[in-house]
Amino acid sequence: MENYQKYLDPKVLNKISRLDLKARLIVEGFVSGLHRSPYHGFSVEFAQHREYTPGDDLRHLDWKVYGRSDRLYLKEYEQETNLRAYIVLDTSESMKYGSGEVTKLEYACYIAASLTHLIIEQQDAVGFARFDNEVRRYIPSSASMAHKKNVLQELTTLAGERKTRTGAVLHTLAERIRNRGLVILISDLFDNRDEIFNGLQHFRHKGHDVIVFNVLDEYEVKFPFERMIMFEGLEEIPHVLADPRALRKEYLQEVDHFTTELRRRGLEQRIDFVQITTDQFLDVALSSYLARRLATKRSR
Repeated sequence: MENYQKYLDPKVLNKISRLDLKARLIVEGFVSGLHRSPYHGFSVEFAQHREYTPGDDLRHLDWKVYGRSDRLYLKEYEQETNLRAYIVLDTSESMKYGSGEVTKLEYACYIAASLTHLIIEQQDAVGFARFDNEVRRYIPSSASMAHKKNVLQELTTLAGERKTRTGAVLHTLAERIRNRGLVILISDLFDNRDEIFNGLQHFRHKGHDVIVFNVLDEYEVKFPFERMIMFEGLEEIPHVLADPRALRKEYLQEVDHFTTELRRRGLEQRIDFVQITTDQFLDVALSSYLARRLATKRSR
């Protein structure tokens, strides 16, 4: 098996392949497909009327409106178009942490690989960007199978060596990604939260749908340490020797505040916030979220 294929867990792919990853908002695409387009053409779903102008196709005249008003109006319909998704992966130093067999960065790569596979299998386009304190790699969106291999190969080169500047990176990408679509941020979000959400709001302002996968290690959430321990700082944070029992209550309160704030701000900006820990079975976590998302979309 080629090295890049290691992030394609068959158990994960079998589950999520049964679910369509559809954008919740109107998206912009390039060929006919599954998703509503902001461009009006003559397709299958009625959008609005507009006045007839010479040269318009008479087949789309609404004769009932003409009979009532003695004026000529055409029916316009919404086109269906493919989704463009953009996976934005945090590869900063803090993502290297792992208390078990899999680090946060490796787990994030499994998420990125699984979603890339799903999006391309349903004939949509996916782009990819990885960042730490700046954008280190940007791959424009494509729906080809060869493109999927390029993204998966990129995931095998990641090290996690630098401090992050998530907010600034998101602003850069929001200006770089021109076509409206679905932006998927995968990160531990260990950075200035105001700057992160300002960057995410930039995407929303430009009409993108946004999902945030907040990947944390099990130990970061549960803090199971019992004895005196040296906590090794990442991203220029100093090492600290401490008794975890004296810190546990305050630490867990801070984690709860962190999660609550992210969920609240996500709701305010109409951003999906999904927190996943590295001890969870990814096939269950990912397919459960996608099923909820699809159910929510259908109920609207």
